[in-house]
Amino acid sequence: MSPSLRSPRADSVAVKAADVARAALLEEVDAADVGDHLGHLVEGERIVTHQFACTRRGYVGWHWSVTVVRATRAKAVTVDEVVLVPGDAAITAPAWVPYKERVQSGDLSPGDLLPVEEGDPRLVPTWSFGDDPLDDDAKAQVRQVAQELGLGRVRTLSPEGRDLAAERWYDGDAGPDNQLTQQAPGRCHGCGFLVRLAGPLAETFGVCANGNANDDGRVVSLDHGCGAHSEAQLAKKYDPQPLPQHVYDTLVDDDLERL
Repeated sequence: MSPSLRSPRADSVAVKAADVARAALLEEVDAADVGDHLGHLVEGERIVTHQFACTRRGYVGWHWSVTVVRATRAKAVTVDEVVLVPGDAAITAPAWVPYKERVQSGDLSPGDLLPVEEGDPRLVPTWSFGDDPLDDDAKAQVRQVAQELGLGRVRTLSPEGRDLAAERWYDGDAGPDNQLTQQAPGRCHGCGFLVRLAGPLAETFGVCANGNANDDGRVVSLDHGCGAHSEAQLAKKYDPQPLPQHVYDTLVDDDLERL
């Protein structure tokens, strides 16, 4: 084995310096927050980290780590650092996610703005000038051309953006994999309330126009379904029962007087 790949040899002086590590720890934190010595880790040549249980409230599963170092030919160790680190069972905060990635559909309130980044891969310029980036003047020209042609927008949906939307819609509640669809009498592709889309998305999606359906005004996959299908019919046993025949009253006032 190469010398560089060998595990560092434990330094006996540093390993036995648990009391020194605890004393240094107690200079930084309250004694009530320090528990038993949990062992040590050999970090390198004459470098050892001693671990102590953390008894501070709210830090279950965390431990104190005190790293000591012994210099060459030195008889005593020097404390390098004192830190509080989480263990395998510790409760830690989730990884930070930028706010743009946390925002979900329905989170925006009136007046909120969610700007789109300039290089967003979901969008492409309506008119492009090769592969060169557009400066402010070029962008102004694009806007002018788009306005003259009645396009009204500088950028449009890219193939990547379209695929992301299709995947999101199909995997959501408007797709086929939900209980509503599994118990539906038919699929949206055969429903009279389906409004067809134009373009590539028309092969998979449409818009529901049934005011009584849960998905009214929303994009649905063609293999989605619900109980408000245009061809849904109740079994005959659920038909309204016919009303009984009217009773013809033959009594007149004279008959009532005799009774």
